[in-house]
Amino acid sequence: MENFILIGVFVFLGLLFRRLSDFPADTAQTLNMFALYVSLPAVILLKVPQLTLSRETLVAAVVPWGMLLLSVALVLWAARLFQWSRSATGVLLLVVPIGNTSFMGVPMVQAFFGGTGIPFLIIYDQIGTMLIFVTYGSLILAMYGRKGSGNFAAMARRALFFPPTVALLIGLVLRQWPYPASMVKILEGIAATLTPLVMTAIGFQMRLRLQPTTLAPLGVGLAVKLVFAPLVALLICRLFGLQGLATDVAVFEAGMPPMVTASALAVAAGMNAELAVALAGLGIILAFATLPLLYLFI
Repeated sequence: MENFILIGVFVFLGLLFRRLSDFPADTAQTLNMFALYVSLPAVILLKVPQLTLSRETLVAAVVPWGMLLLSVALVLWAARLFQWSRSATGVLLLVVPIGNTSFMGVPMVQAFFGGTGIPFLIIYDQIGTMLIFVTYGSLILAMYGRKGSGNFAAMARRALFFPPTVALLIGLVLRQWPYPASMVKILEGIAATLTPLVMTAIGFQMRLRLQPTTLAPLGVGLAVKLVFAPLVALLICRLFGLQGLATDVAVFEAGMPPMVTASALAVAAGMNAELAVALAGLGIILAFATLPLLYLFI
């Protein structure tokens, strides 16, 4: 509970800083970039050596792909039923299946499951979210974006040299060699900056601008991402007798709000900008209510 309150404090600070003229408009971007290039890789380097290959680890890797299939099927069904535009359908297909499983996932998992849940989050994020983003995301951008905006080679190259991915590869290579105590302290100090940076940036970016035409696809998209998909994941895992921390973290990660980067790419590709921004922004706000409720179900 203390960690969740701390998250709320930093989000509030972000909201406050946005109203102060001393903070430039790109403050959130600066905070996010530092978290991406420094804080998150430090977390990964610390936690990867704790990974053990097991059936539980496999669950954390498989669940995000199952959520992808489910989300795509539901979005296509709803788009046909309500006859949404091609642009809106493309946004939903890109943004809804891809969750904010690292930036928001790490502090939330830390708050509810503690540090022992982070290794399974890394598996979910790197083997699930990132691979889906590069492969499936490129396909959707190519199909629905302006002039085929999806460039698989470029996105694959960026993913390979993505700082968290590099940290994951380094961590896997160094698993057999324990870090020196001084290095562990340095990494712990850097990793501790992730929650303050990311949650402050989220608060700084929170804006609620809704147009009537976006309400139906927005409502369906967020209902699938925040409620239906994680509950289906929980039900299937329980039906197959899957229990344990890895399963719980995987289900919890399935309920993360849409990835901000996926939303930004949808806008850059010429899709429905209002819908893309609303999915990411409102999704983050609602997640502060849906994630604690999901944890109670787990």
